[in-house]
Formats: sequence, C-alpha cells, structure tokens
Amino acid sequence: MSTQNFDIQIRKGLLEFCVIQIVFRGEVYTSDILEELKKSKIIVVEGTLYPLLNRLKTLGFVKYKWKESKHGPPRKYYSLTDSGKKYMKELLQSWKEIDAAVKKIIKLK
Repeated sequence: MSTQNFDIQIRKGLLEFCVIQIVFRGEVYTSDILEELKKSKIIVVEGTLYPLLNRLKTLGFVKYKWKESKHGPPRKYYSLTDSGKKYMKELLQSWKEIDAAVKKIIKLK
C-alpha cells in the first residue's frame, strides 16, 4: 500500500465524521460544505458528498429545507436532527478514543 492510498483511505473514512461536524454548526448549503472540505483537503469532488448527504438523510441524521436564493433557484440547506446530534456525539467520542490510541502507539503527546 502506498502512502497515497493510505491517505485516500483515511480521508474517505473520516468524510462522514467531518460532514456531520460541519452540519452540526448550523444550517449549511452544500457548496459551503464542499468548500470547507476542499480547504481541509478532505474531499474535492461533489459526487462523493451528495450520496453521503442522502444516506444521512435516509438514516434520519440530517434534514434539509429549501430557501430562496438571490442568485438563482432555491437552495437546499442541511441541518442535524436530534438523532444526528446524538450520532455526532457518538462519532466524536469514537474519534477521541481512536486518536488517543494512535497517539499512544506513535508516542505523540
């Protein structure tokens, strides 16, 4: 496995966690999610985000509402449901545990 493949797999694995964290902050438009993910180098393609948001909606973790736009058609804004907030807290706890475990192994503090 090359380091590039390792990097890609880690980012894919963290994508859902990062999207949930972004949506947790409040209503957010899809392009804003993409922009933040691109800036953090987590994702660079839209085709990965839309199926993830649809899956999270189907699971009842996110909801959306349409809002009128001054620059074109209405826009879909996402937010977390109560179940999504609970799920986000569980993901955050899992992340903290994994992060602590890896830091112990590579001896970072």
